[in-house]
Parts: sequence; C-alpha cells; structure tokens
Amino acid sequence: MNLECLSVQDVTYRYPRSDWQLHACSFQVMGNEIVGIIGPNGSGKSTLLKILVRVLSPTTGKVFVQGEDLGKMGRRRIARLVGYLPQNTEEHFRYTVEEVVALGRFPHLRGAGFLDPLDLTVITQCMIETETEPFRRRFLSQLSGGERQRALLASVLAQEPKLLLLDEPTSALDIHHQVKFFTLLRKLVQEGLGALVVTHDLNLASLFSDRLLLLKEGKIIFQGTPQDILTKELLCEAYGEGIEVTQHPRNRRPMVLPTQVPVRSRHEAS
Repeated sequence: MNLECLSVQDVTYRYPRSDWQLHACSFQVMGNEIVGIIGPNGSGKSTLLKILVRVLSPTTGKVFVQGEDLGKMGRRRIARLVGYLPQNTEEHFRYTVEEVVALGRFPHLRGAGFLDPLDLTVITQCMIETETEPFRRRFLSQLSGGERQRALLASVLAQEPKLLLLDEPTSALDIHHQVKFFTLLRKLVQEGLGALVVTHDLNLASLFSDRLLLLKEGKIIFQGTPQDILTKELLCEAYGEGIEVTQHPRNRRPMVLPTQVPVRSRHEAS
C-alpha cells in the first residue's frame, strides 16, 4: 500500500528585499513514486526543495513528512527522514569518499557516536550501489564532477531516509550514469521511498517520473503524469516557442525536442 511520504499545504515564500515570491504550492508525494519538478530558470524549483528540507522556512503554509510537521522537527529527525542533495555542494577536500559517505550515518549514531558494524555495512552498500566503492579511499578533490556527485549521492543514501529531495542530481553525469542513477532511484522507490527530483532534462523527467510538477514564475501551473504535462501546448506556455514533442520509439513516453531551424548554406547566404 502506498503511504503519503510528503504533504505540502499552501506553502509560500518571499525572499527578503525582493519582489520574487513562491506562490501557494500544494501537492503530495507518495512512497513508491518519483515526482519530477520541471520549469524554466528562476521558476522556484530549488527554492521549493530548500523549504522542504527547512533550509528555508516558509512564509505561510505547512509541510508534513510521514505525517509529522516539518516545522516542529529537530535537525537530527529531519536528517533521518529527508535526504537532500543540493545543486551546488561544497568540495570536502579533506575527506575521502568513504569518509564523506560515512557522514551520512550521523543521524543514526548511537552511544559515543562511533560507527558500528551495521553502519559500516550501510556505507559499503551505498558505495557499491553508486559505483563509488572502487575509489573509496580517494579524496573528493581528486574526483571528476560526475564521480563526486555519485559520492555525495551515496552519502545521502547512507542516511536511509524516507524521502529524497534531489536538485539536478544527474547534471554532472554522462548518459550511462544518468540512466544508472535513475534505475537505482526506481529500485529505491519500489522499496517504499518517495523521491522529488528537480531536473532541466525533460526527457529524463518523462522516462523516469511517475508525475510532474511544472513551475513558472513561482507557481505550480500544472501537475500530472508526463503524458499530461509534456505536451507542446503546455511546454510552450511555460518555456516559450521552439519546442516539438514526439514519442519514445519503445515506451511511447513523450520526448521533447527543440524545433529544427533551417540552416542556410553558404551559397544561399550569398
């Protein structure tokens, strides 16, 4: 049975000394589903995720995770329930991959705060799942952007959260590891996890999301399945003209392409 993992109720936010605001947002994320957040730059996608992990506090409205009021939780409780991977992360130059992943176990540490055999097992398993185990002893500063992103993802998974909030998690990954990432994410949600993923890649959103939220200018303007949202009419309303929508040849999911602009030959130009 799918249980409600996240409930967002009329949440708004206004940045200090700014005219921009996030207008009232309401939606749910169930366990066993991936919900993608899409929209043009500046539409409020990252702001919304920061509110859901209480990096920012909403101006109005409520957020509930597993039925608990996020505003009343301590930081340790939030870290046990919510795994957050921001778009920009600091480079932990002094830490190895293994040490970074071990940081994810902090919410679960007991007694004197030392890692026990269960913690070590979880750390290793998360590195194996994200294909970072072979360079577990390398420093983060020695990794490529994609390798570093996978190490940070392993740290988030080591929290064993009930909800994942991921902001552009595959932006630094090659296509092979993008697919591997979303395949892993699908496996995790099948085990009861809920996931909310911000992405600019509309085709990845189409292929791997169960539902989509389409934002524009601080508002959720549409919610629905990829088939409902990824239409030429709705996308042009959000992003502007220059978009074509076709279908994936195997699963018939919507695929989004830029409109082809005819290129004049040098002979025609002259």
